[in-house]
Amino acid sequence: MPTADTPLTTEIPIDGMTCAACAARIGRGLTGLEGVEEANVNYATARAVVSYDPDLVDRAAFRATIEKLGYAVADDDPDDDAADRELAQLTRRLVTSVVLTVPIVAISMVPALGFSGWEWVAGILATPVVWWVGWPFHQVAGRNLAHGSTTMDTLVSMGTGAAWAWSAVALFVDVDHVYFETAAVIVTLILLGRWFEARAKRRSGEAIRSLAGLAARTARLEDGTEVPVDDLQVGMRFVVRPGEKVPVDGLVVDGTSTVDASMITGEPVPVSAGIGDEVVGATINGNGSLTVEATRVGGDTMLAQIMRLVDEAQSSTAPVQRLADRVSAVFVPTALAVAGATLAAWLLTGQPVGEAFTAAVAVLIIACPCALGLATPTAIMVGTGRGASLGVIIKGGEVLEATRQVDHVVLDKTGTVTEGRMELVSVTPAPGADGQVVLCRAASVEALSEHPLAEAIVAAATDLEPATGFENLPGLGVRATVDGAEVLVGRRRLFDEVPDDLLAAVAKAEDAGRTAVVVGWDGTARGVLVIADRVRSTSAAAVTALRDLGLEVTLLTGDNERTARAVGSAVGIDRVLAEVMPDDKDAEVQRLQAQGHVVAMVGDGINDAPALARADLGIAVGTGTDVAIETSDLTIVSGDLRAVADAIVLSRRTLAVIKGNLFWAFAYNTAAIPLAAFGVLNPMIAAGAMGFSSVFVVTNSLRLRRFTGYRRPTATDEDLLIEPERTNA
Repeated sequence: MPTADTPLTTEIPIDGMTCAACAARIGRGLTGLEGVEEANVNYATARAVVSYDPDLVDRAAFRATIEKLGYAVADDDPDDDAADRELAQLTRRLVTSVVLTVPIVAISMVPALGFSGWEWVAGILATPVVWWVGWPFHQVAGRNLAHGSTTMDTLVSMGTGAAWAWSAVALFVDVDHVYFETAAVIVTLILLGRWFEARAKRRSGEAIRSLAGLAARTARLEDGTEVPVDDLQVGMRFVVRPGEKVPVDGLVVDGTSTVDASMITGEPVPVSAGIGDEVVGATINGNGSLTVEATRVGGDTMLAQIMRLVDEAQSSTAPVQRLADRVSAVFVPTALAVAGATLAAWLLTGQPVGEAFTAAVAVLIIACPCALGLATPTAIMVGTGRGASLGVIIKGGEVLEATRQVDHVVLDKTGTVTEGRMELVSVTPAPGADGQVVLCRAASVEALSEHPLAEAIVAAATDLEPATGFENLPGLGVRATVDGAEVLVGRRRLFDEVPDDLLAAVAKAEDAGRTAVVVGWDGTARGVLVIADRVRSTSAAAVTALRDLGLEVTLLTGDNERTARAVGSAVGIDRVLAEVMPDDKDAEVQRLQAQGHVVAMVGDGINDAPALARADLGIAVGTGTDVAIETSDLTIVSGDLRAVADAIVLSRRTLAVIKGNLFWAFAYNTAAIPLAAFGVLNPMIAAGAMGFSSVFVVTNSLRLRRFTGYRRPTATDEDLLIEPERTNA
């Protein structure tokens, strides 16, 4: 039975969180329970991961605590997509709000559109905006107040509610102005920010779903019976035919083949699989039939472990605490206190009730975070839009904060630094042999093979001749008859003697981390074909650009040491780690983080997904797998690694604009609240000033449209370019 020394871990889906402050409140509540060792509440994924002693506490206590705090435990039905439902609901509310708010603003602010009784029309249109569209704000504000806390939702609720209530009263008394448009605009702008948040949250689970989709659904037992993969147990034997997925991890007990393990290793060359070799679930069998004995099933398989690593990394990383949420802990209660003090002071000094209430409402309106509602989403919209035009996809504002302090970049090799596909690099004929004939005959034989090396050879040949009697030689190569000659293509062990010139070519290729294929016929070696995963032409320049930004660079790969060192040398990377598995990549990122580094991981494969999720900033190459892209924070659409430098600079600039927007929004509120309290700003002027602050925020964000990238500075964009940041790390 689990004890305190061996705690259980459970996941709890949560409904009702609207900001990072909600997640922090739930986390504190769960952590305070006896028997809870750790409670990590992730606002982005809307769930809590709790480690606990089952002898002291259980899930019922977790549910009771969450509900006591004013939130709910969601239905954990995988078919019930809460993120989609939330986004759909927000979309309906946002569309309704925009449709109703636009005419309210038009008839309220444009004199030419005014008419007798327009105030009643504005009130009728504003009522559903404030009380239906804005109901989530009022609901959360009420719940928080019931538990003795305040957030920005409190200000939104009280500001919009007060503006609407005062305006409703004003319809029946003689006052100069109503403020229905102010209440409607506040709701619309704040809701726009929430809509962007919901879009980011919906994508948070796509990586896990994509990984799960890689697994085989059924397995074929030795007697031909097909069973669900979930029914497999350790020790059971199953058959994997050519082209099929391996159902679970296992040991080959019969047959020989090649297995495409790029999902795990990231390397494009299939590995040989024979009796006694291990194969991994979800990898793809090549041209031979294999009988495999299951060694790991269910949650113990390599794929399940990768899924667990991705999920753990996404859940264990603390959500980015928004600057607005941190400041609101002080700002919101202060604004409410000032509004109350304003009302009391005016009444105690004998001022008319109407004037006192007007001043208090003006304080609430000027304090309402309208500009804050635009600060983040506008910068994200402009920054991400500009990034997209430069081939850089930024997934959301939350992930940008880490880029300012990134000091270490980890690069995957295959498909990232290299092109990820095998190409024929050179043909070395033996003395007296014709290189074109060597290539032609080799390609004619390999045209009958499905091996990626064969594809590279065939792709390089211009002419092919008919080949007969094709035979695969496991672990050695292939052979067939071409133009009456028995042609052998593969390892040098196929030939009794190999000329010294060809041996030297083989040694040179292997020293450079390339694959050498010997070709011959009639028992004599005739030439050497050198095949390699070509280094991208821009990779060396990209490494230089990253170093210009003050970043350390590490090359991380599942390939062998010799090949990895050769690639590292070609692009200027000294620190190279080779022969690493997915969990090793994840562990290396954790090790660097433990040393105090802020790590950016760049990769393209499924094997990179855990490290991408774990890193402070995950950057996926868009030519890679969907899982890598979905797990990452940034995506480089092309294979040009120089765009990584562009991505980092653009991310930093976007974050700087967001922080500037938030600062000036708060500064404006701080300066304007006293003026409203002393009656200098009536609600009408307050609403106009609030509108000006919003215009300022939007204008500041639009400057990002002129960003041209780290590699393409221009005189007109000097204000947007960031000087290379040097760190002491």
